[in-house]
Amino acid sequence: MNSHENKAQSNHRHSYNHISGQKIQRIEALSDGVFSIAMTLLVLDIRVPISSAVHTEKELLGGFLLLMPKLLSYFLSFMTLGIFWTGHSTQFSFVARSDRHLNWMSLFFLLFVSILPFTTAFLGEHITFKFAIALYWVNISLLSMALLVHWHYAEVKGYISLTGEEQKAVSKAIIRRIVTAQLLYTAGALLCFISTYLSIAVIILIQLNYALGLFSKRRKAMKIAHESYQPQEGDAPQQDSHE
Repeated sequence: MNSHENKAQSNHRHSYNHISGQKIQRIEALSDGVFSIAMTLLVLDIRVPISSAVHTEKELLGGFLLLMPKLLSYFLSFMTLGIFWTGHSTQFSFVARSDRHLNWMSLFFLLFVSILPFTTAFLGEHITFKFAIALYWVNISLLSMALLVHWHYAEVKGYISLTGEEQKAVSKAIIRRIVTAQLLYTAGALLCFISTYLSIAVIILIQLNYALGLFSKRRKAMKIAHESYQPQEGDAPQQDSHE
């Protein structure tokens, strides 16, 4: 290999496109900041009833009840952001390296995060319209797709800190969580053709399950209970006391 080829390779390795976006801590710090700001912006759409328009307890209660659609959409979106922040940070627990492409994938993910306060406000203002549910679902879908592409790229490029069977197990768990959740969100969104409130309620239940692991805990408890009733190897079967 001559000196010109060595120089060309050296220039390629040190080109801006090759060296940019390698510091993982920077994108993690930016992600935490964007998520915290987005979570804060959610509550700003909830306005306290104007005091000059309230003269009785009944009027104050009525004004508060008018805020219920916005409070519902706020809770929904706070759960959404919490779940996707957890998913994003979980991936970075296993990402050891990065490049400019992975860096921009995270930035586009944060783009969809920053849009969520708008789709939340839109849903809260038009909560009885199916289009508002559809727009919110599109936002969630883009977040899920961005997470999936982010993990796939990191795995293909060999940026994951795990190897062998452990990597396969972790990758399977992450992909299954994203795909299953998105399918459930889609099913919940389709319920808007019956009732938009039913649609939101189902999506919230799905989120509570993923946040608290309600059904997984129940399945684990049932599995433990089932195994505890299985006879151990070498144990003699119980005899009927009447025999």
